[in-house]
Amino acid sequence: MYLPAMVFILVMAAILPANAQLQGFNLLNEPVDISEDFHSFHNTYYFADHMVDFDPETATGKIVYERHNYQSMMAFNNMLGALMPANANEFPGSEYEASPTLPFSIHFISSKTIRIRAQSGFVVPNVAAEPSLMLVNNDMPQSKDWQYSKEGDNHVYTSEHARLVMSEKPWKIEIFDTEGKLLTSTNHKSDNSTTWTPLMPFSWVRRAADYSRSFNAVFNLQPDERIFGFGEQFTEFNKRGQKVVLFTDDANGTQNEGTYKPIPFFMSSRGYGMFIHTSTPITADVGKYFSGINSLMIGDEELDLFIFTGDPKDILDEYTNVTGKPEMPPLWSFGFWMSRITYFSEAEGREAARLLRENKIPADVINFDTGWFEVDWRCDYEFAESRFDDAEKMIADLKADGFHTCLWQLPYFTPRNRLFSEIIEQGLFVKNSKGNIPYEDAVLDFTNPDAIAWYESKIEGLLKMGVGSIKVDFGEAAPFYGIYHNGRTGFYEHNLYPLRYNKIVADLTKKINGENIIWARSTWAGSQRYPLHWGGDSEPTNSGMKATLRAGLSIGLSGFSFWSHDVGGFIKQTPENLYRRWLGFGVLSSHTRAHGQPPKEPWEYSPEFLNLFRDAMNMRYEMMPYIYAQSKVATENGLPIMRALFVEYPDDPGAWLVDDQYMFGSDMLVAPLLEEVNVRNVYLPGNHKWIDYQTLKVYNPGWNSIEAGSIPTIILVRDGAAIPHIALAQNTNEMNWNELEIKVFADQESQTSSFICLPDDNMLKQMNLTKRGSRFVTTDNTNDLNTQIKVTTVRTRR
Repeated sequence: MYLPAMVFILVMAAILPANAQLQGFNLLNEPVDISEDFHSFHNTYYFADHMVDFDPETATGKIVYERHNYQSMMAFNNMLGALMPANANEFPGSEYEASPTLPFSIHFISSKTIRIRAQSGFVVPNVAAEPSLMLVNNDMPQSKDWQYSKEGDNHVYTSEHARLVMSEKPWKIEIFDTEGKLLTSTNHKSDNSTTWTPLMPFSWVRRAADYSRSFNAVFNLQPDERIFGFGEQFTEFNKRGQKVVLFTDDANGTQNEGTYKPIPFFMSSRGYGMFIHTSTPITADVGKYFSGINSLMIGDEELDLFIFTGDPKDILDEYTNVTGKPEMPPLWSFGFWMSRITYFSEAEGREAARLLRENKIPADVINFDTGWFEVDWRCDYEFAESRFDDAEKMIADLKADGFHTCLWQLPYFTPRNRLFSEIIEQGLFVKNSKGNIPYEDAVLDFTNPDAIAWYESKIEGLLKMGVGSIKVDFGEAAPFYGIYHNGRTGFYEHNLYPLRYNKIVADLTKKINGENIIWARSTWAGSQRYPLHWGGDSEPTNSGMKATLRAGLSIGLSGFSFWSHDVGGFIKQTPENLYRRWLGFGVLSSHTRAHGQPPKEPWEYSPEFLNLFRDAMNMRYEMMPYIYAQSKVATENGLPIMRALFVEYPDDPGAWLVDDQYMFGSDMLVAPLLEEVNVRNVYLPGNHKWIDYQTLKVYNPGWNSIEAGSIPTIILVRDGAAIPHIALAQNTNEMNWNELEIKVFADQESQTSSFICLPDDNMLKQMNLTKRGSRFVTTDNTNDLNTQIKVTTVRTRR
């Protein structure tokens, strides 16, 4: 063990929790909450009032914005802040509008997707502007699926899936489904006439401090409405009643309001979702200040808002059509990743691999975290010669034994790093307003092509050495007040930094290795194209596991198909009783990694735990055809592997209320044990029966008290589900995909199907099965599958 570094890690583990990033302390890289700008007596506010000059053919027009200011009012010994109409305060008055008339447009992307754009003032044309990295297509044609009609004073657009109604005076947009149910509507000041509460409708603010402008896209919330998403959020699952700050943050844990992975997208239980197309800070007051209003306070001076309609699967599909779907990660990435913080030497890495094989723990990846450099954490992209005799040979030997290698790194460079002076001399860093470094560290400027080329040269050498994946850690601290090479400040680049970072490493890995794989912590909208991401530094506690589960559900509802977490938690050694209960959740996630403060290796715990760990990993590896096929379905449809119950059961009201269970693909339900018990209440959605994967007991839908099987996690299968399995192998490269077994779990169902996706062609195929007598048989010709299929009918018991 590299003792000085180990001591440092233990000291940091002790002090970091007390120094985690919090909001409201005015500290470096504290999440930027812009909501105060919308509640200031200094600023001027412009309410969207009515529409003029509308062209139905192009769906473009202008909105007249009425000027307002806050004024204080006293009533019954209470001082109130009220928004009151205001006169112009500019001189000369002939040059400026008191109530400006500004352009807006509606763009129909598909029969389910609407794009609303608006300006808060003059926008300088810039034909050389960088295309948005968040979008897969920056030139979206107008859909022909919508038909226009005029109904009284209303402009109406109708598709086969939704209906948009826009009134002129007041200017208001309402969106309905095909049955006439109101999904959402913009908030006009006239909507707020029945309350004494001072409310701001759909509007924008002009700040007195610098004359900058920002939009406030305000929508009405319905009484029964629930809001989900906004990226990887650790707070309560339903965001109704919360204020969500979308600012990429090193959250230093998984139970606070910070987030490594904010995504400006959410979905509603009413049947719509919204994507705020910007990289500026955003504060969403989701009915927190006023229960009936969702205020999307956006830093950007232009509004670019996508609205998607349909059920959760439709919404995710439409959103990822706009921002991108991932390619399939390589098969080996679905195997087990063995890690700790950290293996310091070649000997330690080889020993971990040897003991995995000796103890027959299936595994595919060895991760070298912060300690593979000469000085721990000092990232210089070179193996420590004092502790790695021949790193390239080690990587080759590990690969020959079925292990891929993952290497940790980050884009920050301390002054003692040998690369620091090189970065400074070549001007590859984000600068402050003087041209100096904003921090003690040099932060690579990923808007600078020279910085990208320099960085790629370092990563490329590692990939060509045989490294399978790069751990794309950190990325949340891009200087907010920095000046970037493209001329923008961190106001627009801070949140975009993780997306640039993800893209650079993923694209290079694809170029060198031919595989779409990274292991990243920070994100922004569009990062889902570059799998995969893990959930940050979780606490090894019951509540830490629950918050991690919520975060996984939340990011799954934000367009991410693939997501993992540190099984057992990251901070401090995991207690064995917690580790054993976290294990089922870990192996039944899209990807599985044990990582954190040592020890993480199962043989460092009791013999009973080692056996349990082996059984759990065996289950995952035998279930690999199901995981792989479900992953292929997910990539084609923008679905998460680990998904909230209501994604599969949107018509079940109870499914919208559960945040401590999840669907693993379309056919399996997982309910972890979140405290030291062996029995828990589980909600089983739908109108069909469920079968325990371990005990084969049959359960009715609704609430059930269920005892866990030998693996201490509740694992159930939908009645009639056909789950493909494969013979156990110690790594995915040794799996025999020429022989698969489909296990049919059926109590009452007599017809079913199973998805099959073979790694050699990645083509998704569906196999249909029917019950004949007491057995299920395939009704399809399986010759085109190029594999032998055995069908087993599982005998259930009551």
